Amino acid sequence: MIATVIGTGLIGGSLAISLKEKGVAQHVIGVDQSAAHLARAKELGIIDEAATLDAALERSDLIVLAIPVDGLLKLLPQIMDKVKPGQVIMDVGSTKNIILQLVAGHPNRGRFVAAHPMAGTEYSGPEAAVQNLFTNKTIVLCDVKNSDEDALEMIENMVDRLQMRTVYMNAEEHDLHTAYISHISHITSFALALTVLKKEKEQGRIFELASGGFESTVRLAKSSPDMWVPIFKHNRNNVLDVLEEHIHQLEQMKTLLEEEDYDTIYKLIQKSNKIRKILK
Repeated sequence: MIATVIGTGLIGGSLAISLKEKGVAQHVIGVDQSAAHLARAKELGIIDEAATLDAALERSDLIVLAIPVDGLLKLLPQIMDKVKPGQVIMDVGSTKNIILQLVAGHPNRGRFVAAHPMAGTEYSGPEAAVQNLFTNKTIVLCDVKNSDEDALEMIENMVDRLQMRTVYMNAEEHDLHTAYISHISHITSFALALTVLKKEKEQGRIFELASGGFESTVRLAKSSPDMWVPIFKHNRNNVLDVLEEHIHQLEQMKTLLEEEDYDTIYKLIQKSNKIRKILK
């Protein structure tokens, strides 16, 4: 199989590596609006060759869109206009409802499988691509009833070869749940980093004192705004919903500290410890 990966950064690059290592694709073509990224991806052996979009589409069995949501919304309909029988298109976007609404009436809708691998790091660019990023991770496939049987079968086989767990959801479920377990984590990390940078005038002191707890909490603040602003934009309502609850919890903690009600704080921390049953 020949696969084209559009976007040779963390997710696209890591997927390109895995597709070849797991024997899913024998040849991977890279497409990227950044010539520097393409050259670096080729240099690192992430892709076998770089090509223009039209040239890649002519030769590919699988086309993967691994670009920010804003770019995906522009490019996906264009690719679906050109897709040939037997070709399969897959995205890896972190929001789904806006994407699936966009292509709902397209005559080639069946050739598209909406996917979201729940994997990643805070880094970006081809240098961020790593081996086995997806091993034992979860991938969400959305609204699969609208994908052609053979297209879905290709993606499911790929997922099995990558040793991922598959979860099936509709787009609305996906966007709601990712807001609660992914998007809120990122927006909180951005805010915490800004808080610390604002309050700690001597930034060097931060790094002298920072330990594992601080680093793990603000790690996501290193993430690219090119990726995350479109996610917040297109999942705005769900992010606002979870953010409102998060602010409520922070305000509650603030009030309890002001009132020196440490017994209640203790009970709330005990309650929060129940997350251990979910995250082991």
